[in-house]
Amino acid sequence: MKRKGYLSLVFVLFGFFSYAQQETEASVEGNVNNLPVREYKITIDQEKVTKAEGKETMGMTVNGGIPGPTLEFIEGEYAVIYVENKMDVETSIHWHGMLLPNFYDGVPYLTTPPIKPGTTFKYEFEIKQHGTYWYHSHTMLQEQSGVYGSLLINPKEKELDYDKDLVLVLSDWTNEKPKDVLRFLKRGTEWYNIKKGTATPLNQVIKRGALGAQINFWRQRMEGADIADIYYPAFLINGEEKIEYPEFKPGEKVRLRIIDGAASTSFWMTFGGNMPTLVSADGKNVVPVKKNKTFIGVAETYDFIVTIPEEGKIEFKIMAQDGSGTASAYLGTGRVLPAPDVPRPDKIGMMQKMAKMKMRMGAPAMQFNPGNPDPYELKEKWGMQMDGMDHANMKMDMEKDSAMSGMDHSKMKMEKDTMKMTDSSEKNMQKDEMKDMEEEESGGMDMFSEYNYDYLKAPVKTDYDEDIPVTDILLNLTGNMSRYVWSLNGVPLAESDKIKIEGDEVTRITFNNLTMMHHPMHLHGHFFRVINENGEYSPLKHTVNVPPMREVTIEFYGNEYGDWFLHCHILYHLDSGMARVVSYDTKRDERMKPFPQSNLVQETNKFYTWGMLDAASHMTELNVVSSNIRNQFTALAEYGWNQNLEAEFTYEYYLYDWVRLFGGVNVENEMEDSMDELSTTAIGGIRYFTPYMFALDLRLDNKLRPQISLAREIMIFPRLVLFGEYEFQADFGWVNDLEPGKNFEDEQVWTAGLEYFLSKNFSLMGSYDNRFGAGGGLSLRF
Repeated sequence: MKRKGYLSLVFVLFGFFSYAQQETEASVEGNVNNLPVREYKITIDQEKVTKAEGKETMGMTVNGGIPGPTLEFIEGEYAVIYVENKMDVETSIHWHGMLLPNFYDGVPYLTTPPIKPGTTFKYEFEIKQHGTYWYHSHTMLQEQSGVYGSLLINPKEKELDYDKDLVLVLSDWTNEKPKDVLRFLKRGTEWYNIKKGTATPLNQVIKRGALGAQINFWRQRMEGADIADIYYPAFLINGEEKIEYPEFKPGEKVRLRIIDGAASTSFWMTFGGNMPTLVSADGKNVVPVKKNKTFIGVAETYDFIVTIPEEGKIEFKIMAQDGSGTASAYLGTGRVLPAPDVPRPDKIGMMQKMAKMKMRMGAPAMQFNPGNPDPYELKEKWGMQMDGMDHANMKMDMEKDSAMSGMDHSKMKMEKDTMKMTDSSEKNMQKDEMKDMEEEESGGMDMFSEYNYDYLKAPVKTDYDEDIPVTDILLNLTGNMSRYVWSLNGVPLAESDKIKIEGDEVTRITFNNLTMMHHPMHLHGHFFRVINENGEYSPLKHTVNVPPMREVTIEFYGNEYGDWFLHCHILYHLDSGMARVVSYDTKRDERMKPFPQSNLVQETNKFYTWGMLDAASHMTELNVVSSNIRNQFTALAEYGWNQNLEAEFTYEYYLYDWVRLFGGVNVENEMEDSMDELSTTAIGGIRYFTPYMFALDLRLDNKLRPQISLAREIMIFPRLVLFGEYEFQADFGWVNDLEPGKNFEDEQVWTAGLEYFLSKNFSLMGSYDNRFGAGGGLSLRF
């Protein structure tokens, strides 16, 4: 007992010393302390790889592999890493979670020059921390293609009792080109949900008695509860869907260093065998806690110590957060000790619960005036508000829920000595499942309480001196799924100002999530406190998961210089605008002059182009759209069997999410069965995406003829969509001459039909148009 107490004291004192050194000292370039140097060279290249469905696709490898190699260091060494780019496009490497000089952080055009094709860049920095970290490209969407790997940094003196290390890098894989994935998300389609079986068509909603909840979501311009955006044919552990590690022997204690290196997937992790011990989060030691069924957000790292059983091998299983796939690793030999399954989330049940809360959902991803956002007004207007309750009371209730959830975890910790843990997977999960049942019975937003961090407790105090000034910042997390624009305080990165912070002060940021999705928020170059029920002992992290419709508060001490990136680590959210530059407002590095920061910012505001062609027996229609955050160009052409032609070309400007002004020209023939006379008119008006998700078009042409149209589509069965459109135009004779005795003339056009999704790019369609009659054919999305 005396030895155990002595070791605990050493652990606490060492933790305090490490905290003081790492979190308050600024980074300095160069090996000023003459530390021992450890060198690595990594090469990034484009190669054919096979990762899913047996298909060979072009990937990006690091030293020939996906993931790249583990770079191992000892705390107190000086890292020199040469990164060679053998690709035909520029690249970069960001050292995720590392405390290092600003110039070597690896965000191209912000802190570090991009690595041009055929060149090598030298990164160098002092290793002044230990733990599990990772590296990845910060250039566009390259991380999704395979540019990532792990960092294992050992302490100067071993602190924990274990025999061997095993790094497990979790990831997701698509056989599509990542830029095509993002383009497909921008066009707004349900195909990815259809493909992975997470869509909620109307027949299933009605069957579950959830039509009222669905209508409530439609009223707030939302299709349903979103969990994950993309269809992935495979989820990987160290590059494989299933991987064996038979080299571990019975009785050995293995430290699993788990990294979520996925582009956009968070995972549930479960373990077979005895209950594992969680010992570290994001590279920082935590008070050890026995824990199974652990949620890991994108870019987070967790370390567990497991003991290889005398008989059998442990299964470590991950399940994608939306339940769309799993992967497993096996440690040891013999019969499999299976990891418990995690139930797939019930999206319709989530909709029903959230509808009961009567929340205002669907906060705008764009502001009418992005130069002057009011985050507190946005928070007051949207999110967690219930009838008869003010926001402050709601916040108190949410904090109470969080504390209760934390008590469950604490109870688990206290009971571990009295409850005998066996090799049975069911018993390993028993307490977690009891907690889930309690949350299910209590209803409401408790369905998100299991995502808090109350089970993480720092081994030493992490709070700051009361005399240090504190600046509070509110960042509402906002997004638009249909247009796939993501932002903070309703302002995407391309329209934002820098967040100015002061050195030698504490910056406290409250993330208030007003979306239906989880957002793992990462701050470069700093560790921050995640405020939880442990108060002074709140844990330190570099990435924090913010659950839907919940708040998480972080705080950090300003001890650096320059500009640092703060962003959602879901790659497609980052590249669509959910990011900010956090600035100490110091002079920009002279070495960055040739690399304007605007290149990084504008990467999130690129134009994406897509189209759809309907080729049917009664008509052909072509629709092509090119759009960025505010601007959109549209070309629409219809041609019927009776030689009725109409084409329209417009420029549109989004005032905010749901309203856009447009102007352009309309070309159509005056008479059916004749292409001799074409009429060209100028048009202009407003397009409004209404509550209940109708597309409303109000316009006027240069002949002063007003027109109104309304369109809607609904998925009624899996893969089957019902669509319709009605258009009414009136001519009051303000320009044209009307027939004698008529006060106005009108033209009405309507169409209704069905579309059946065959694949991502093809559908069968049938429709009736009052001009062309009935017909059917094929739809092509491109």
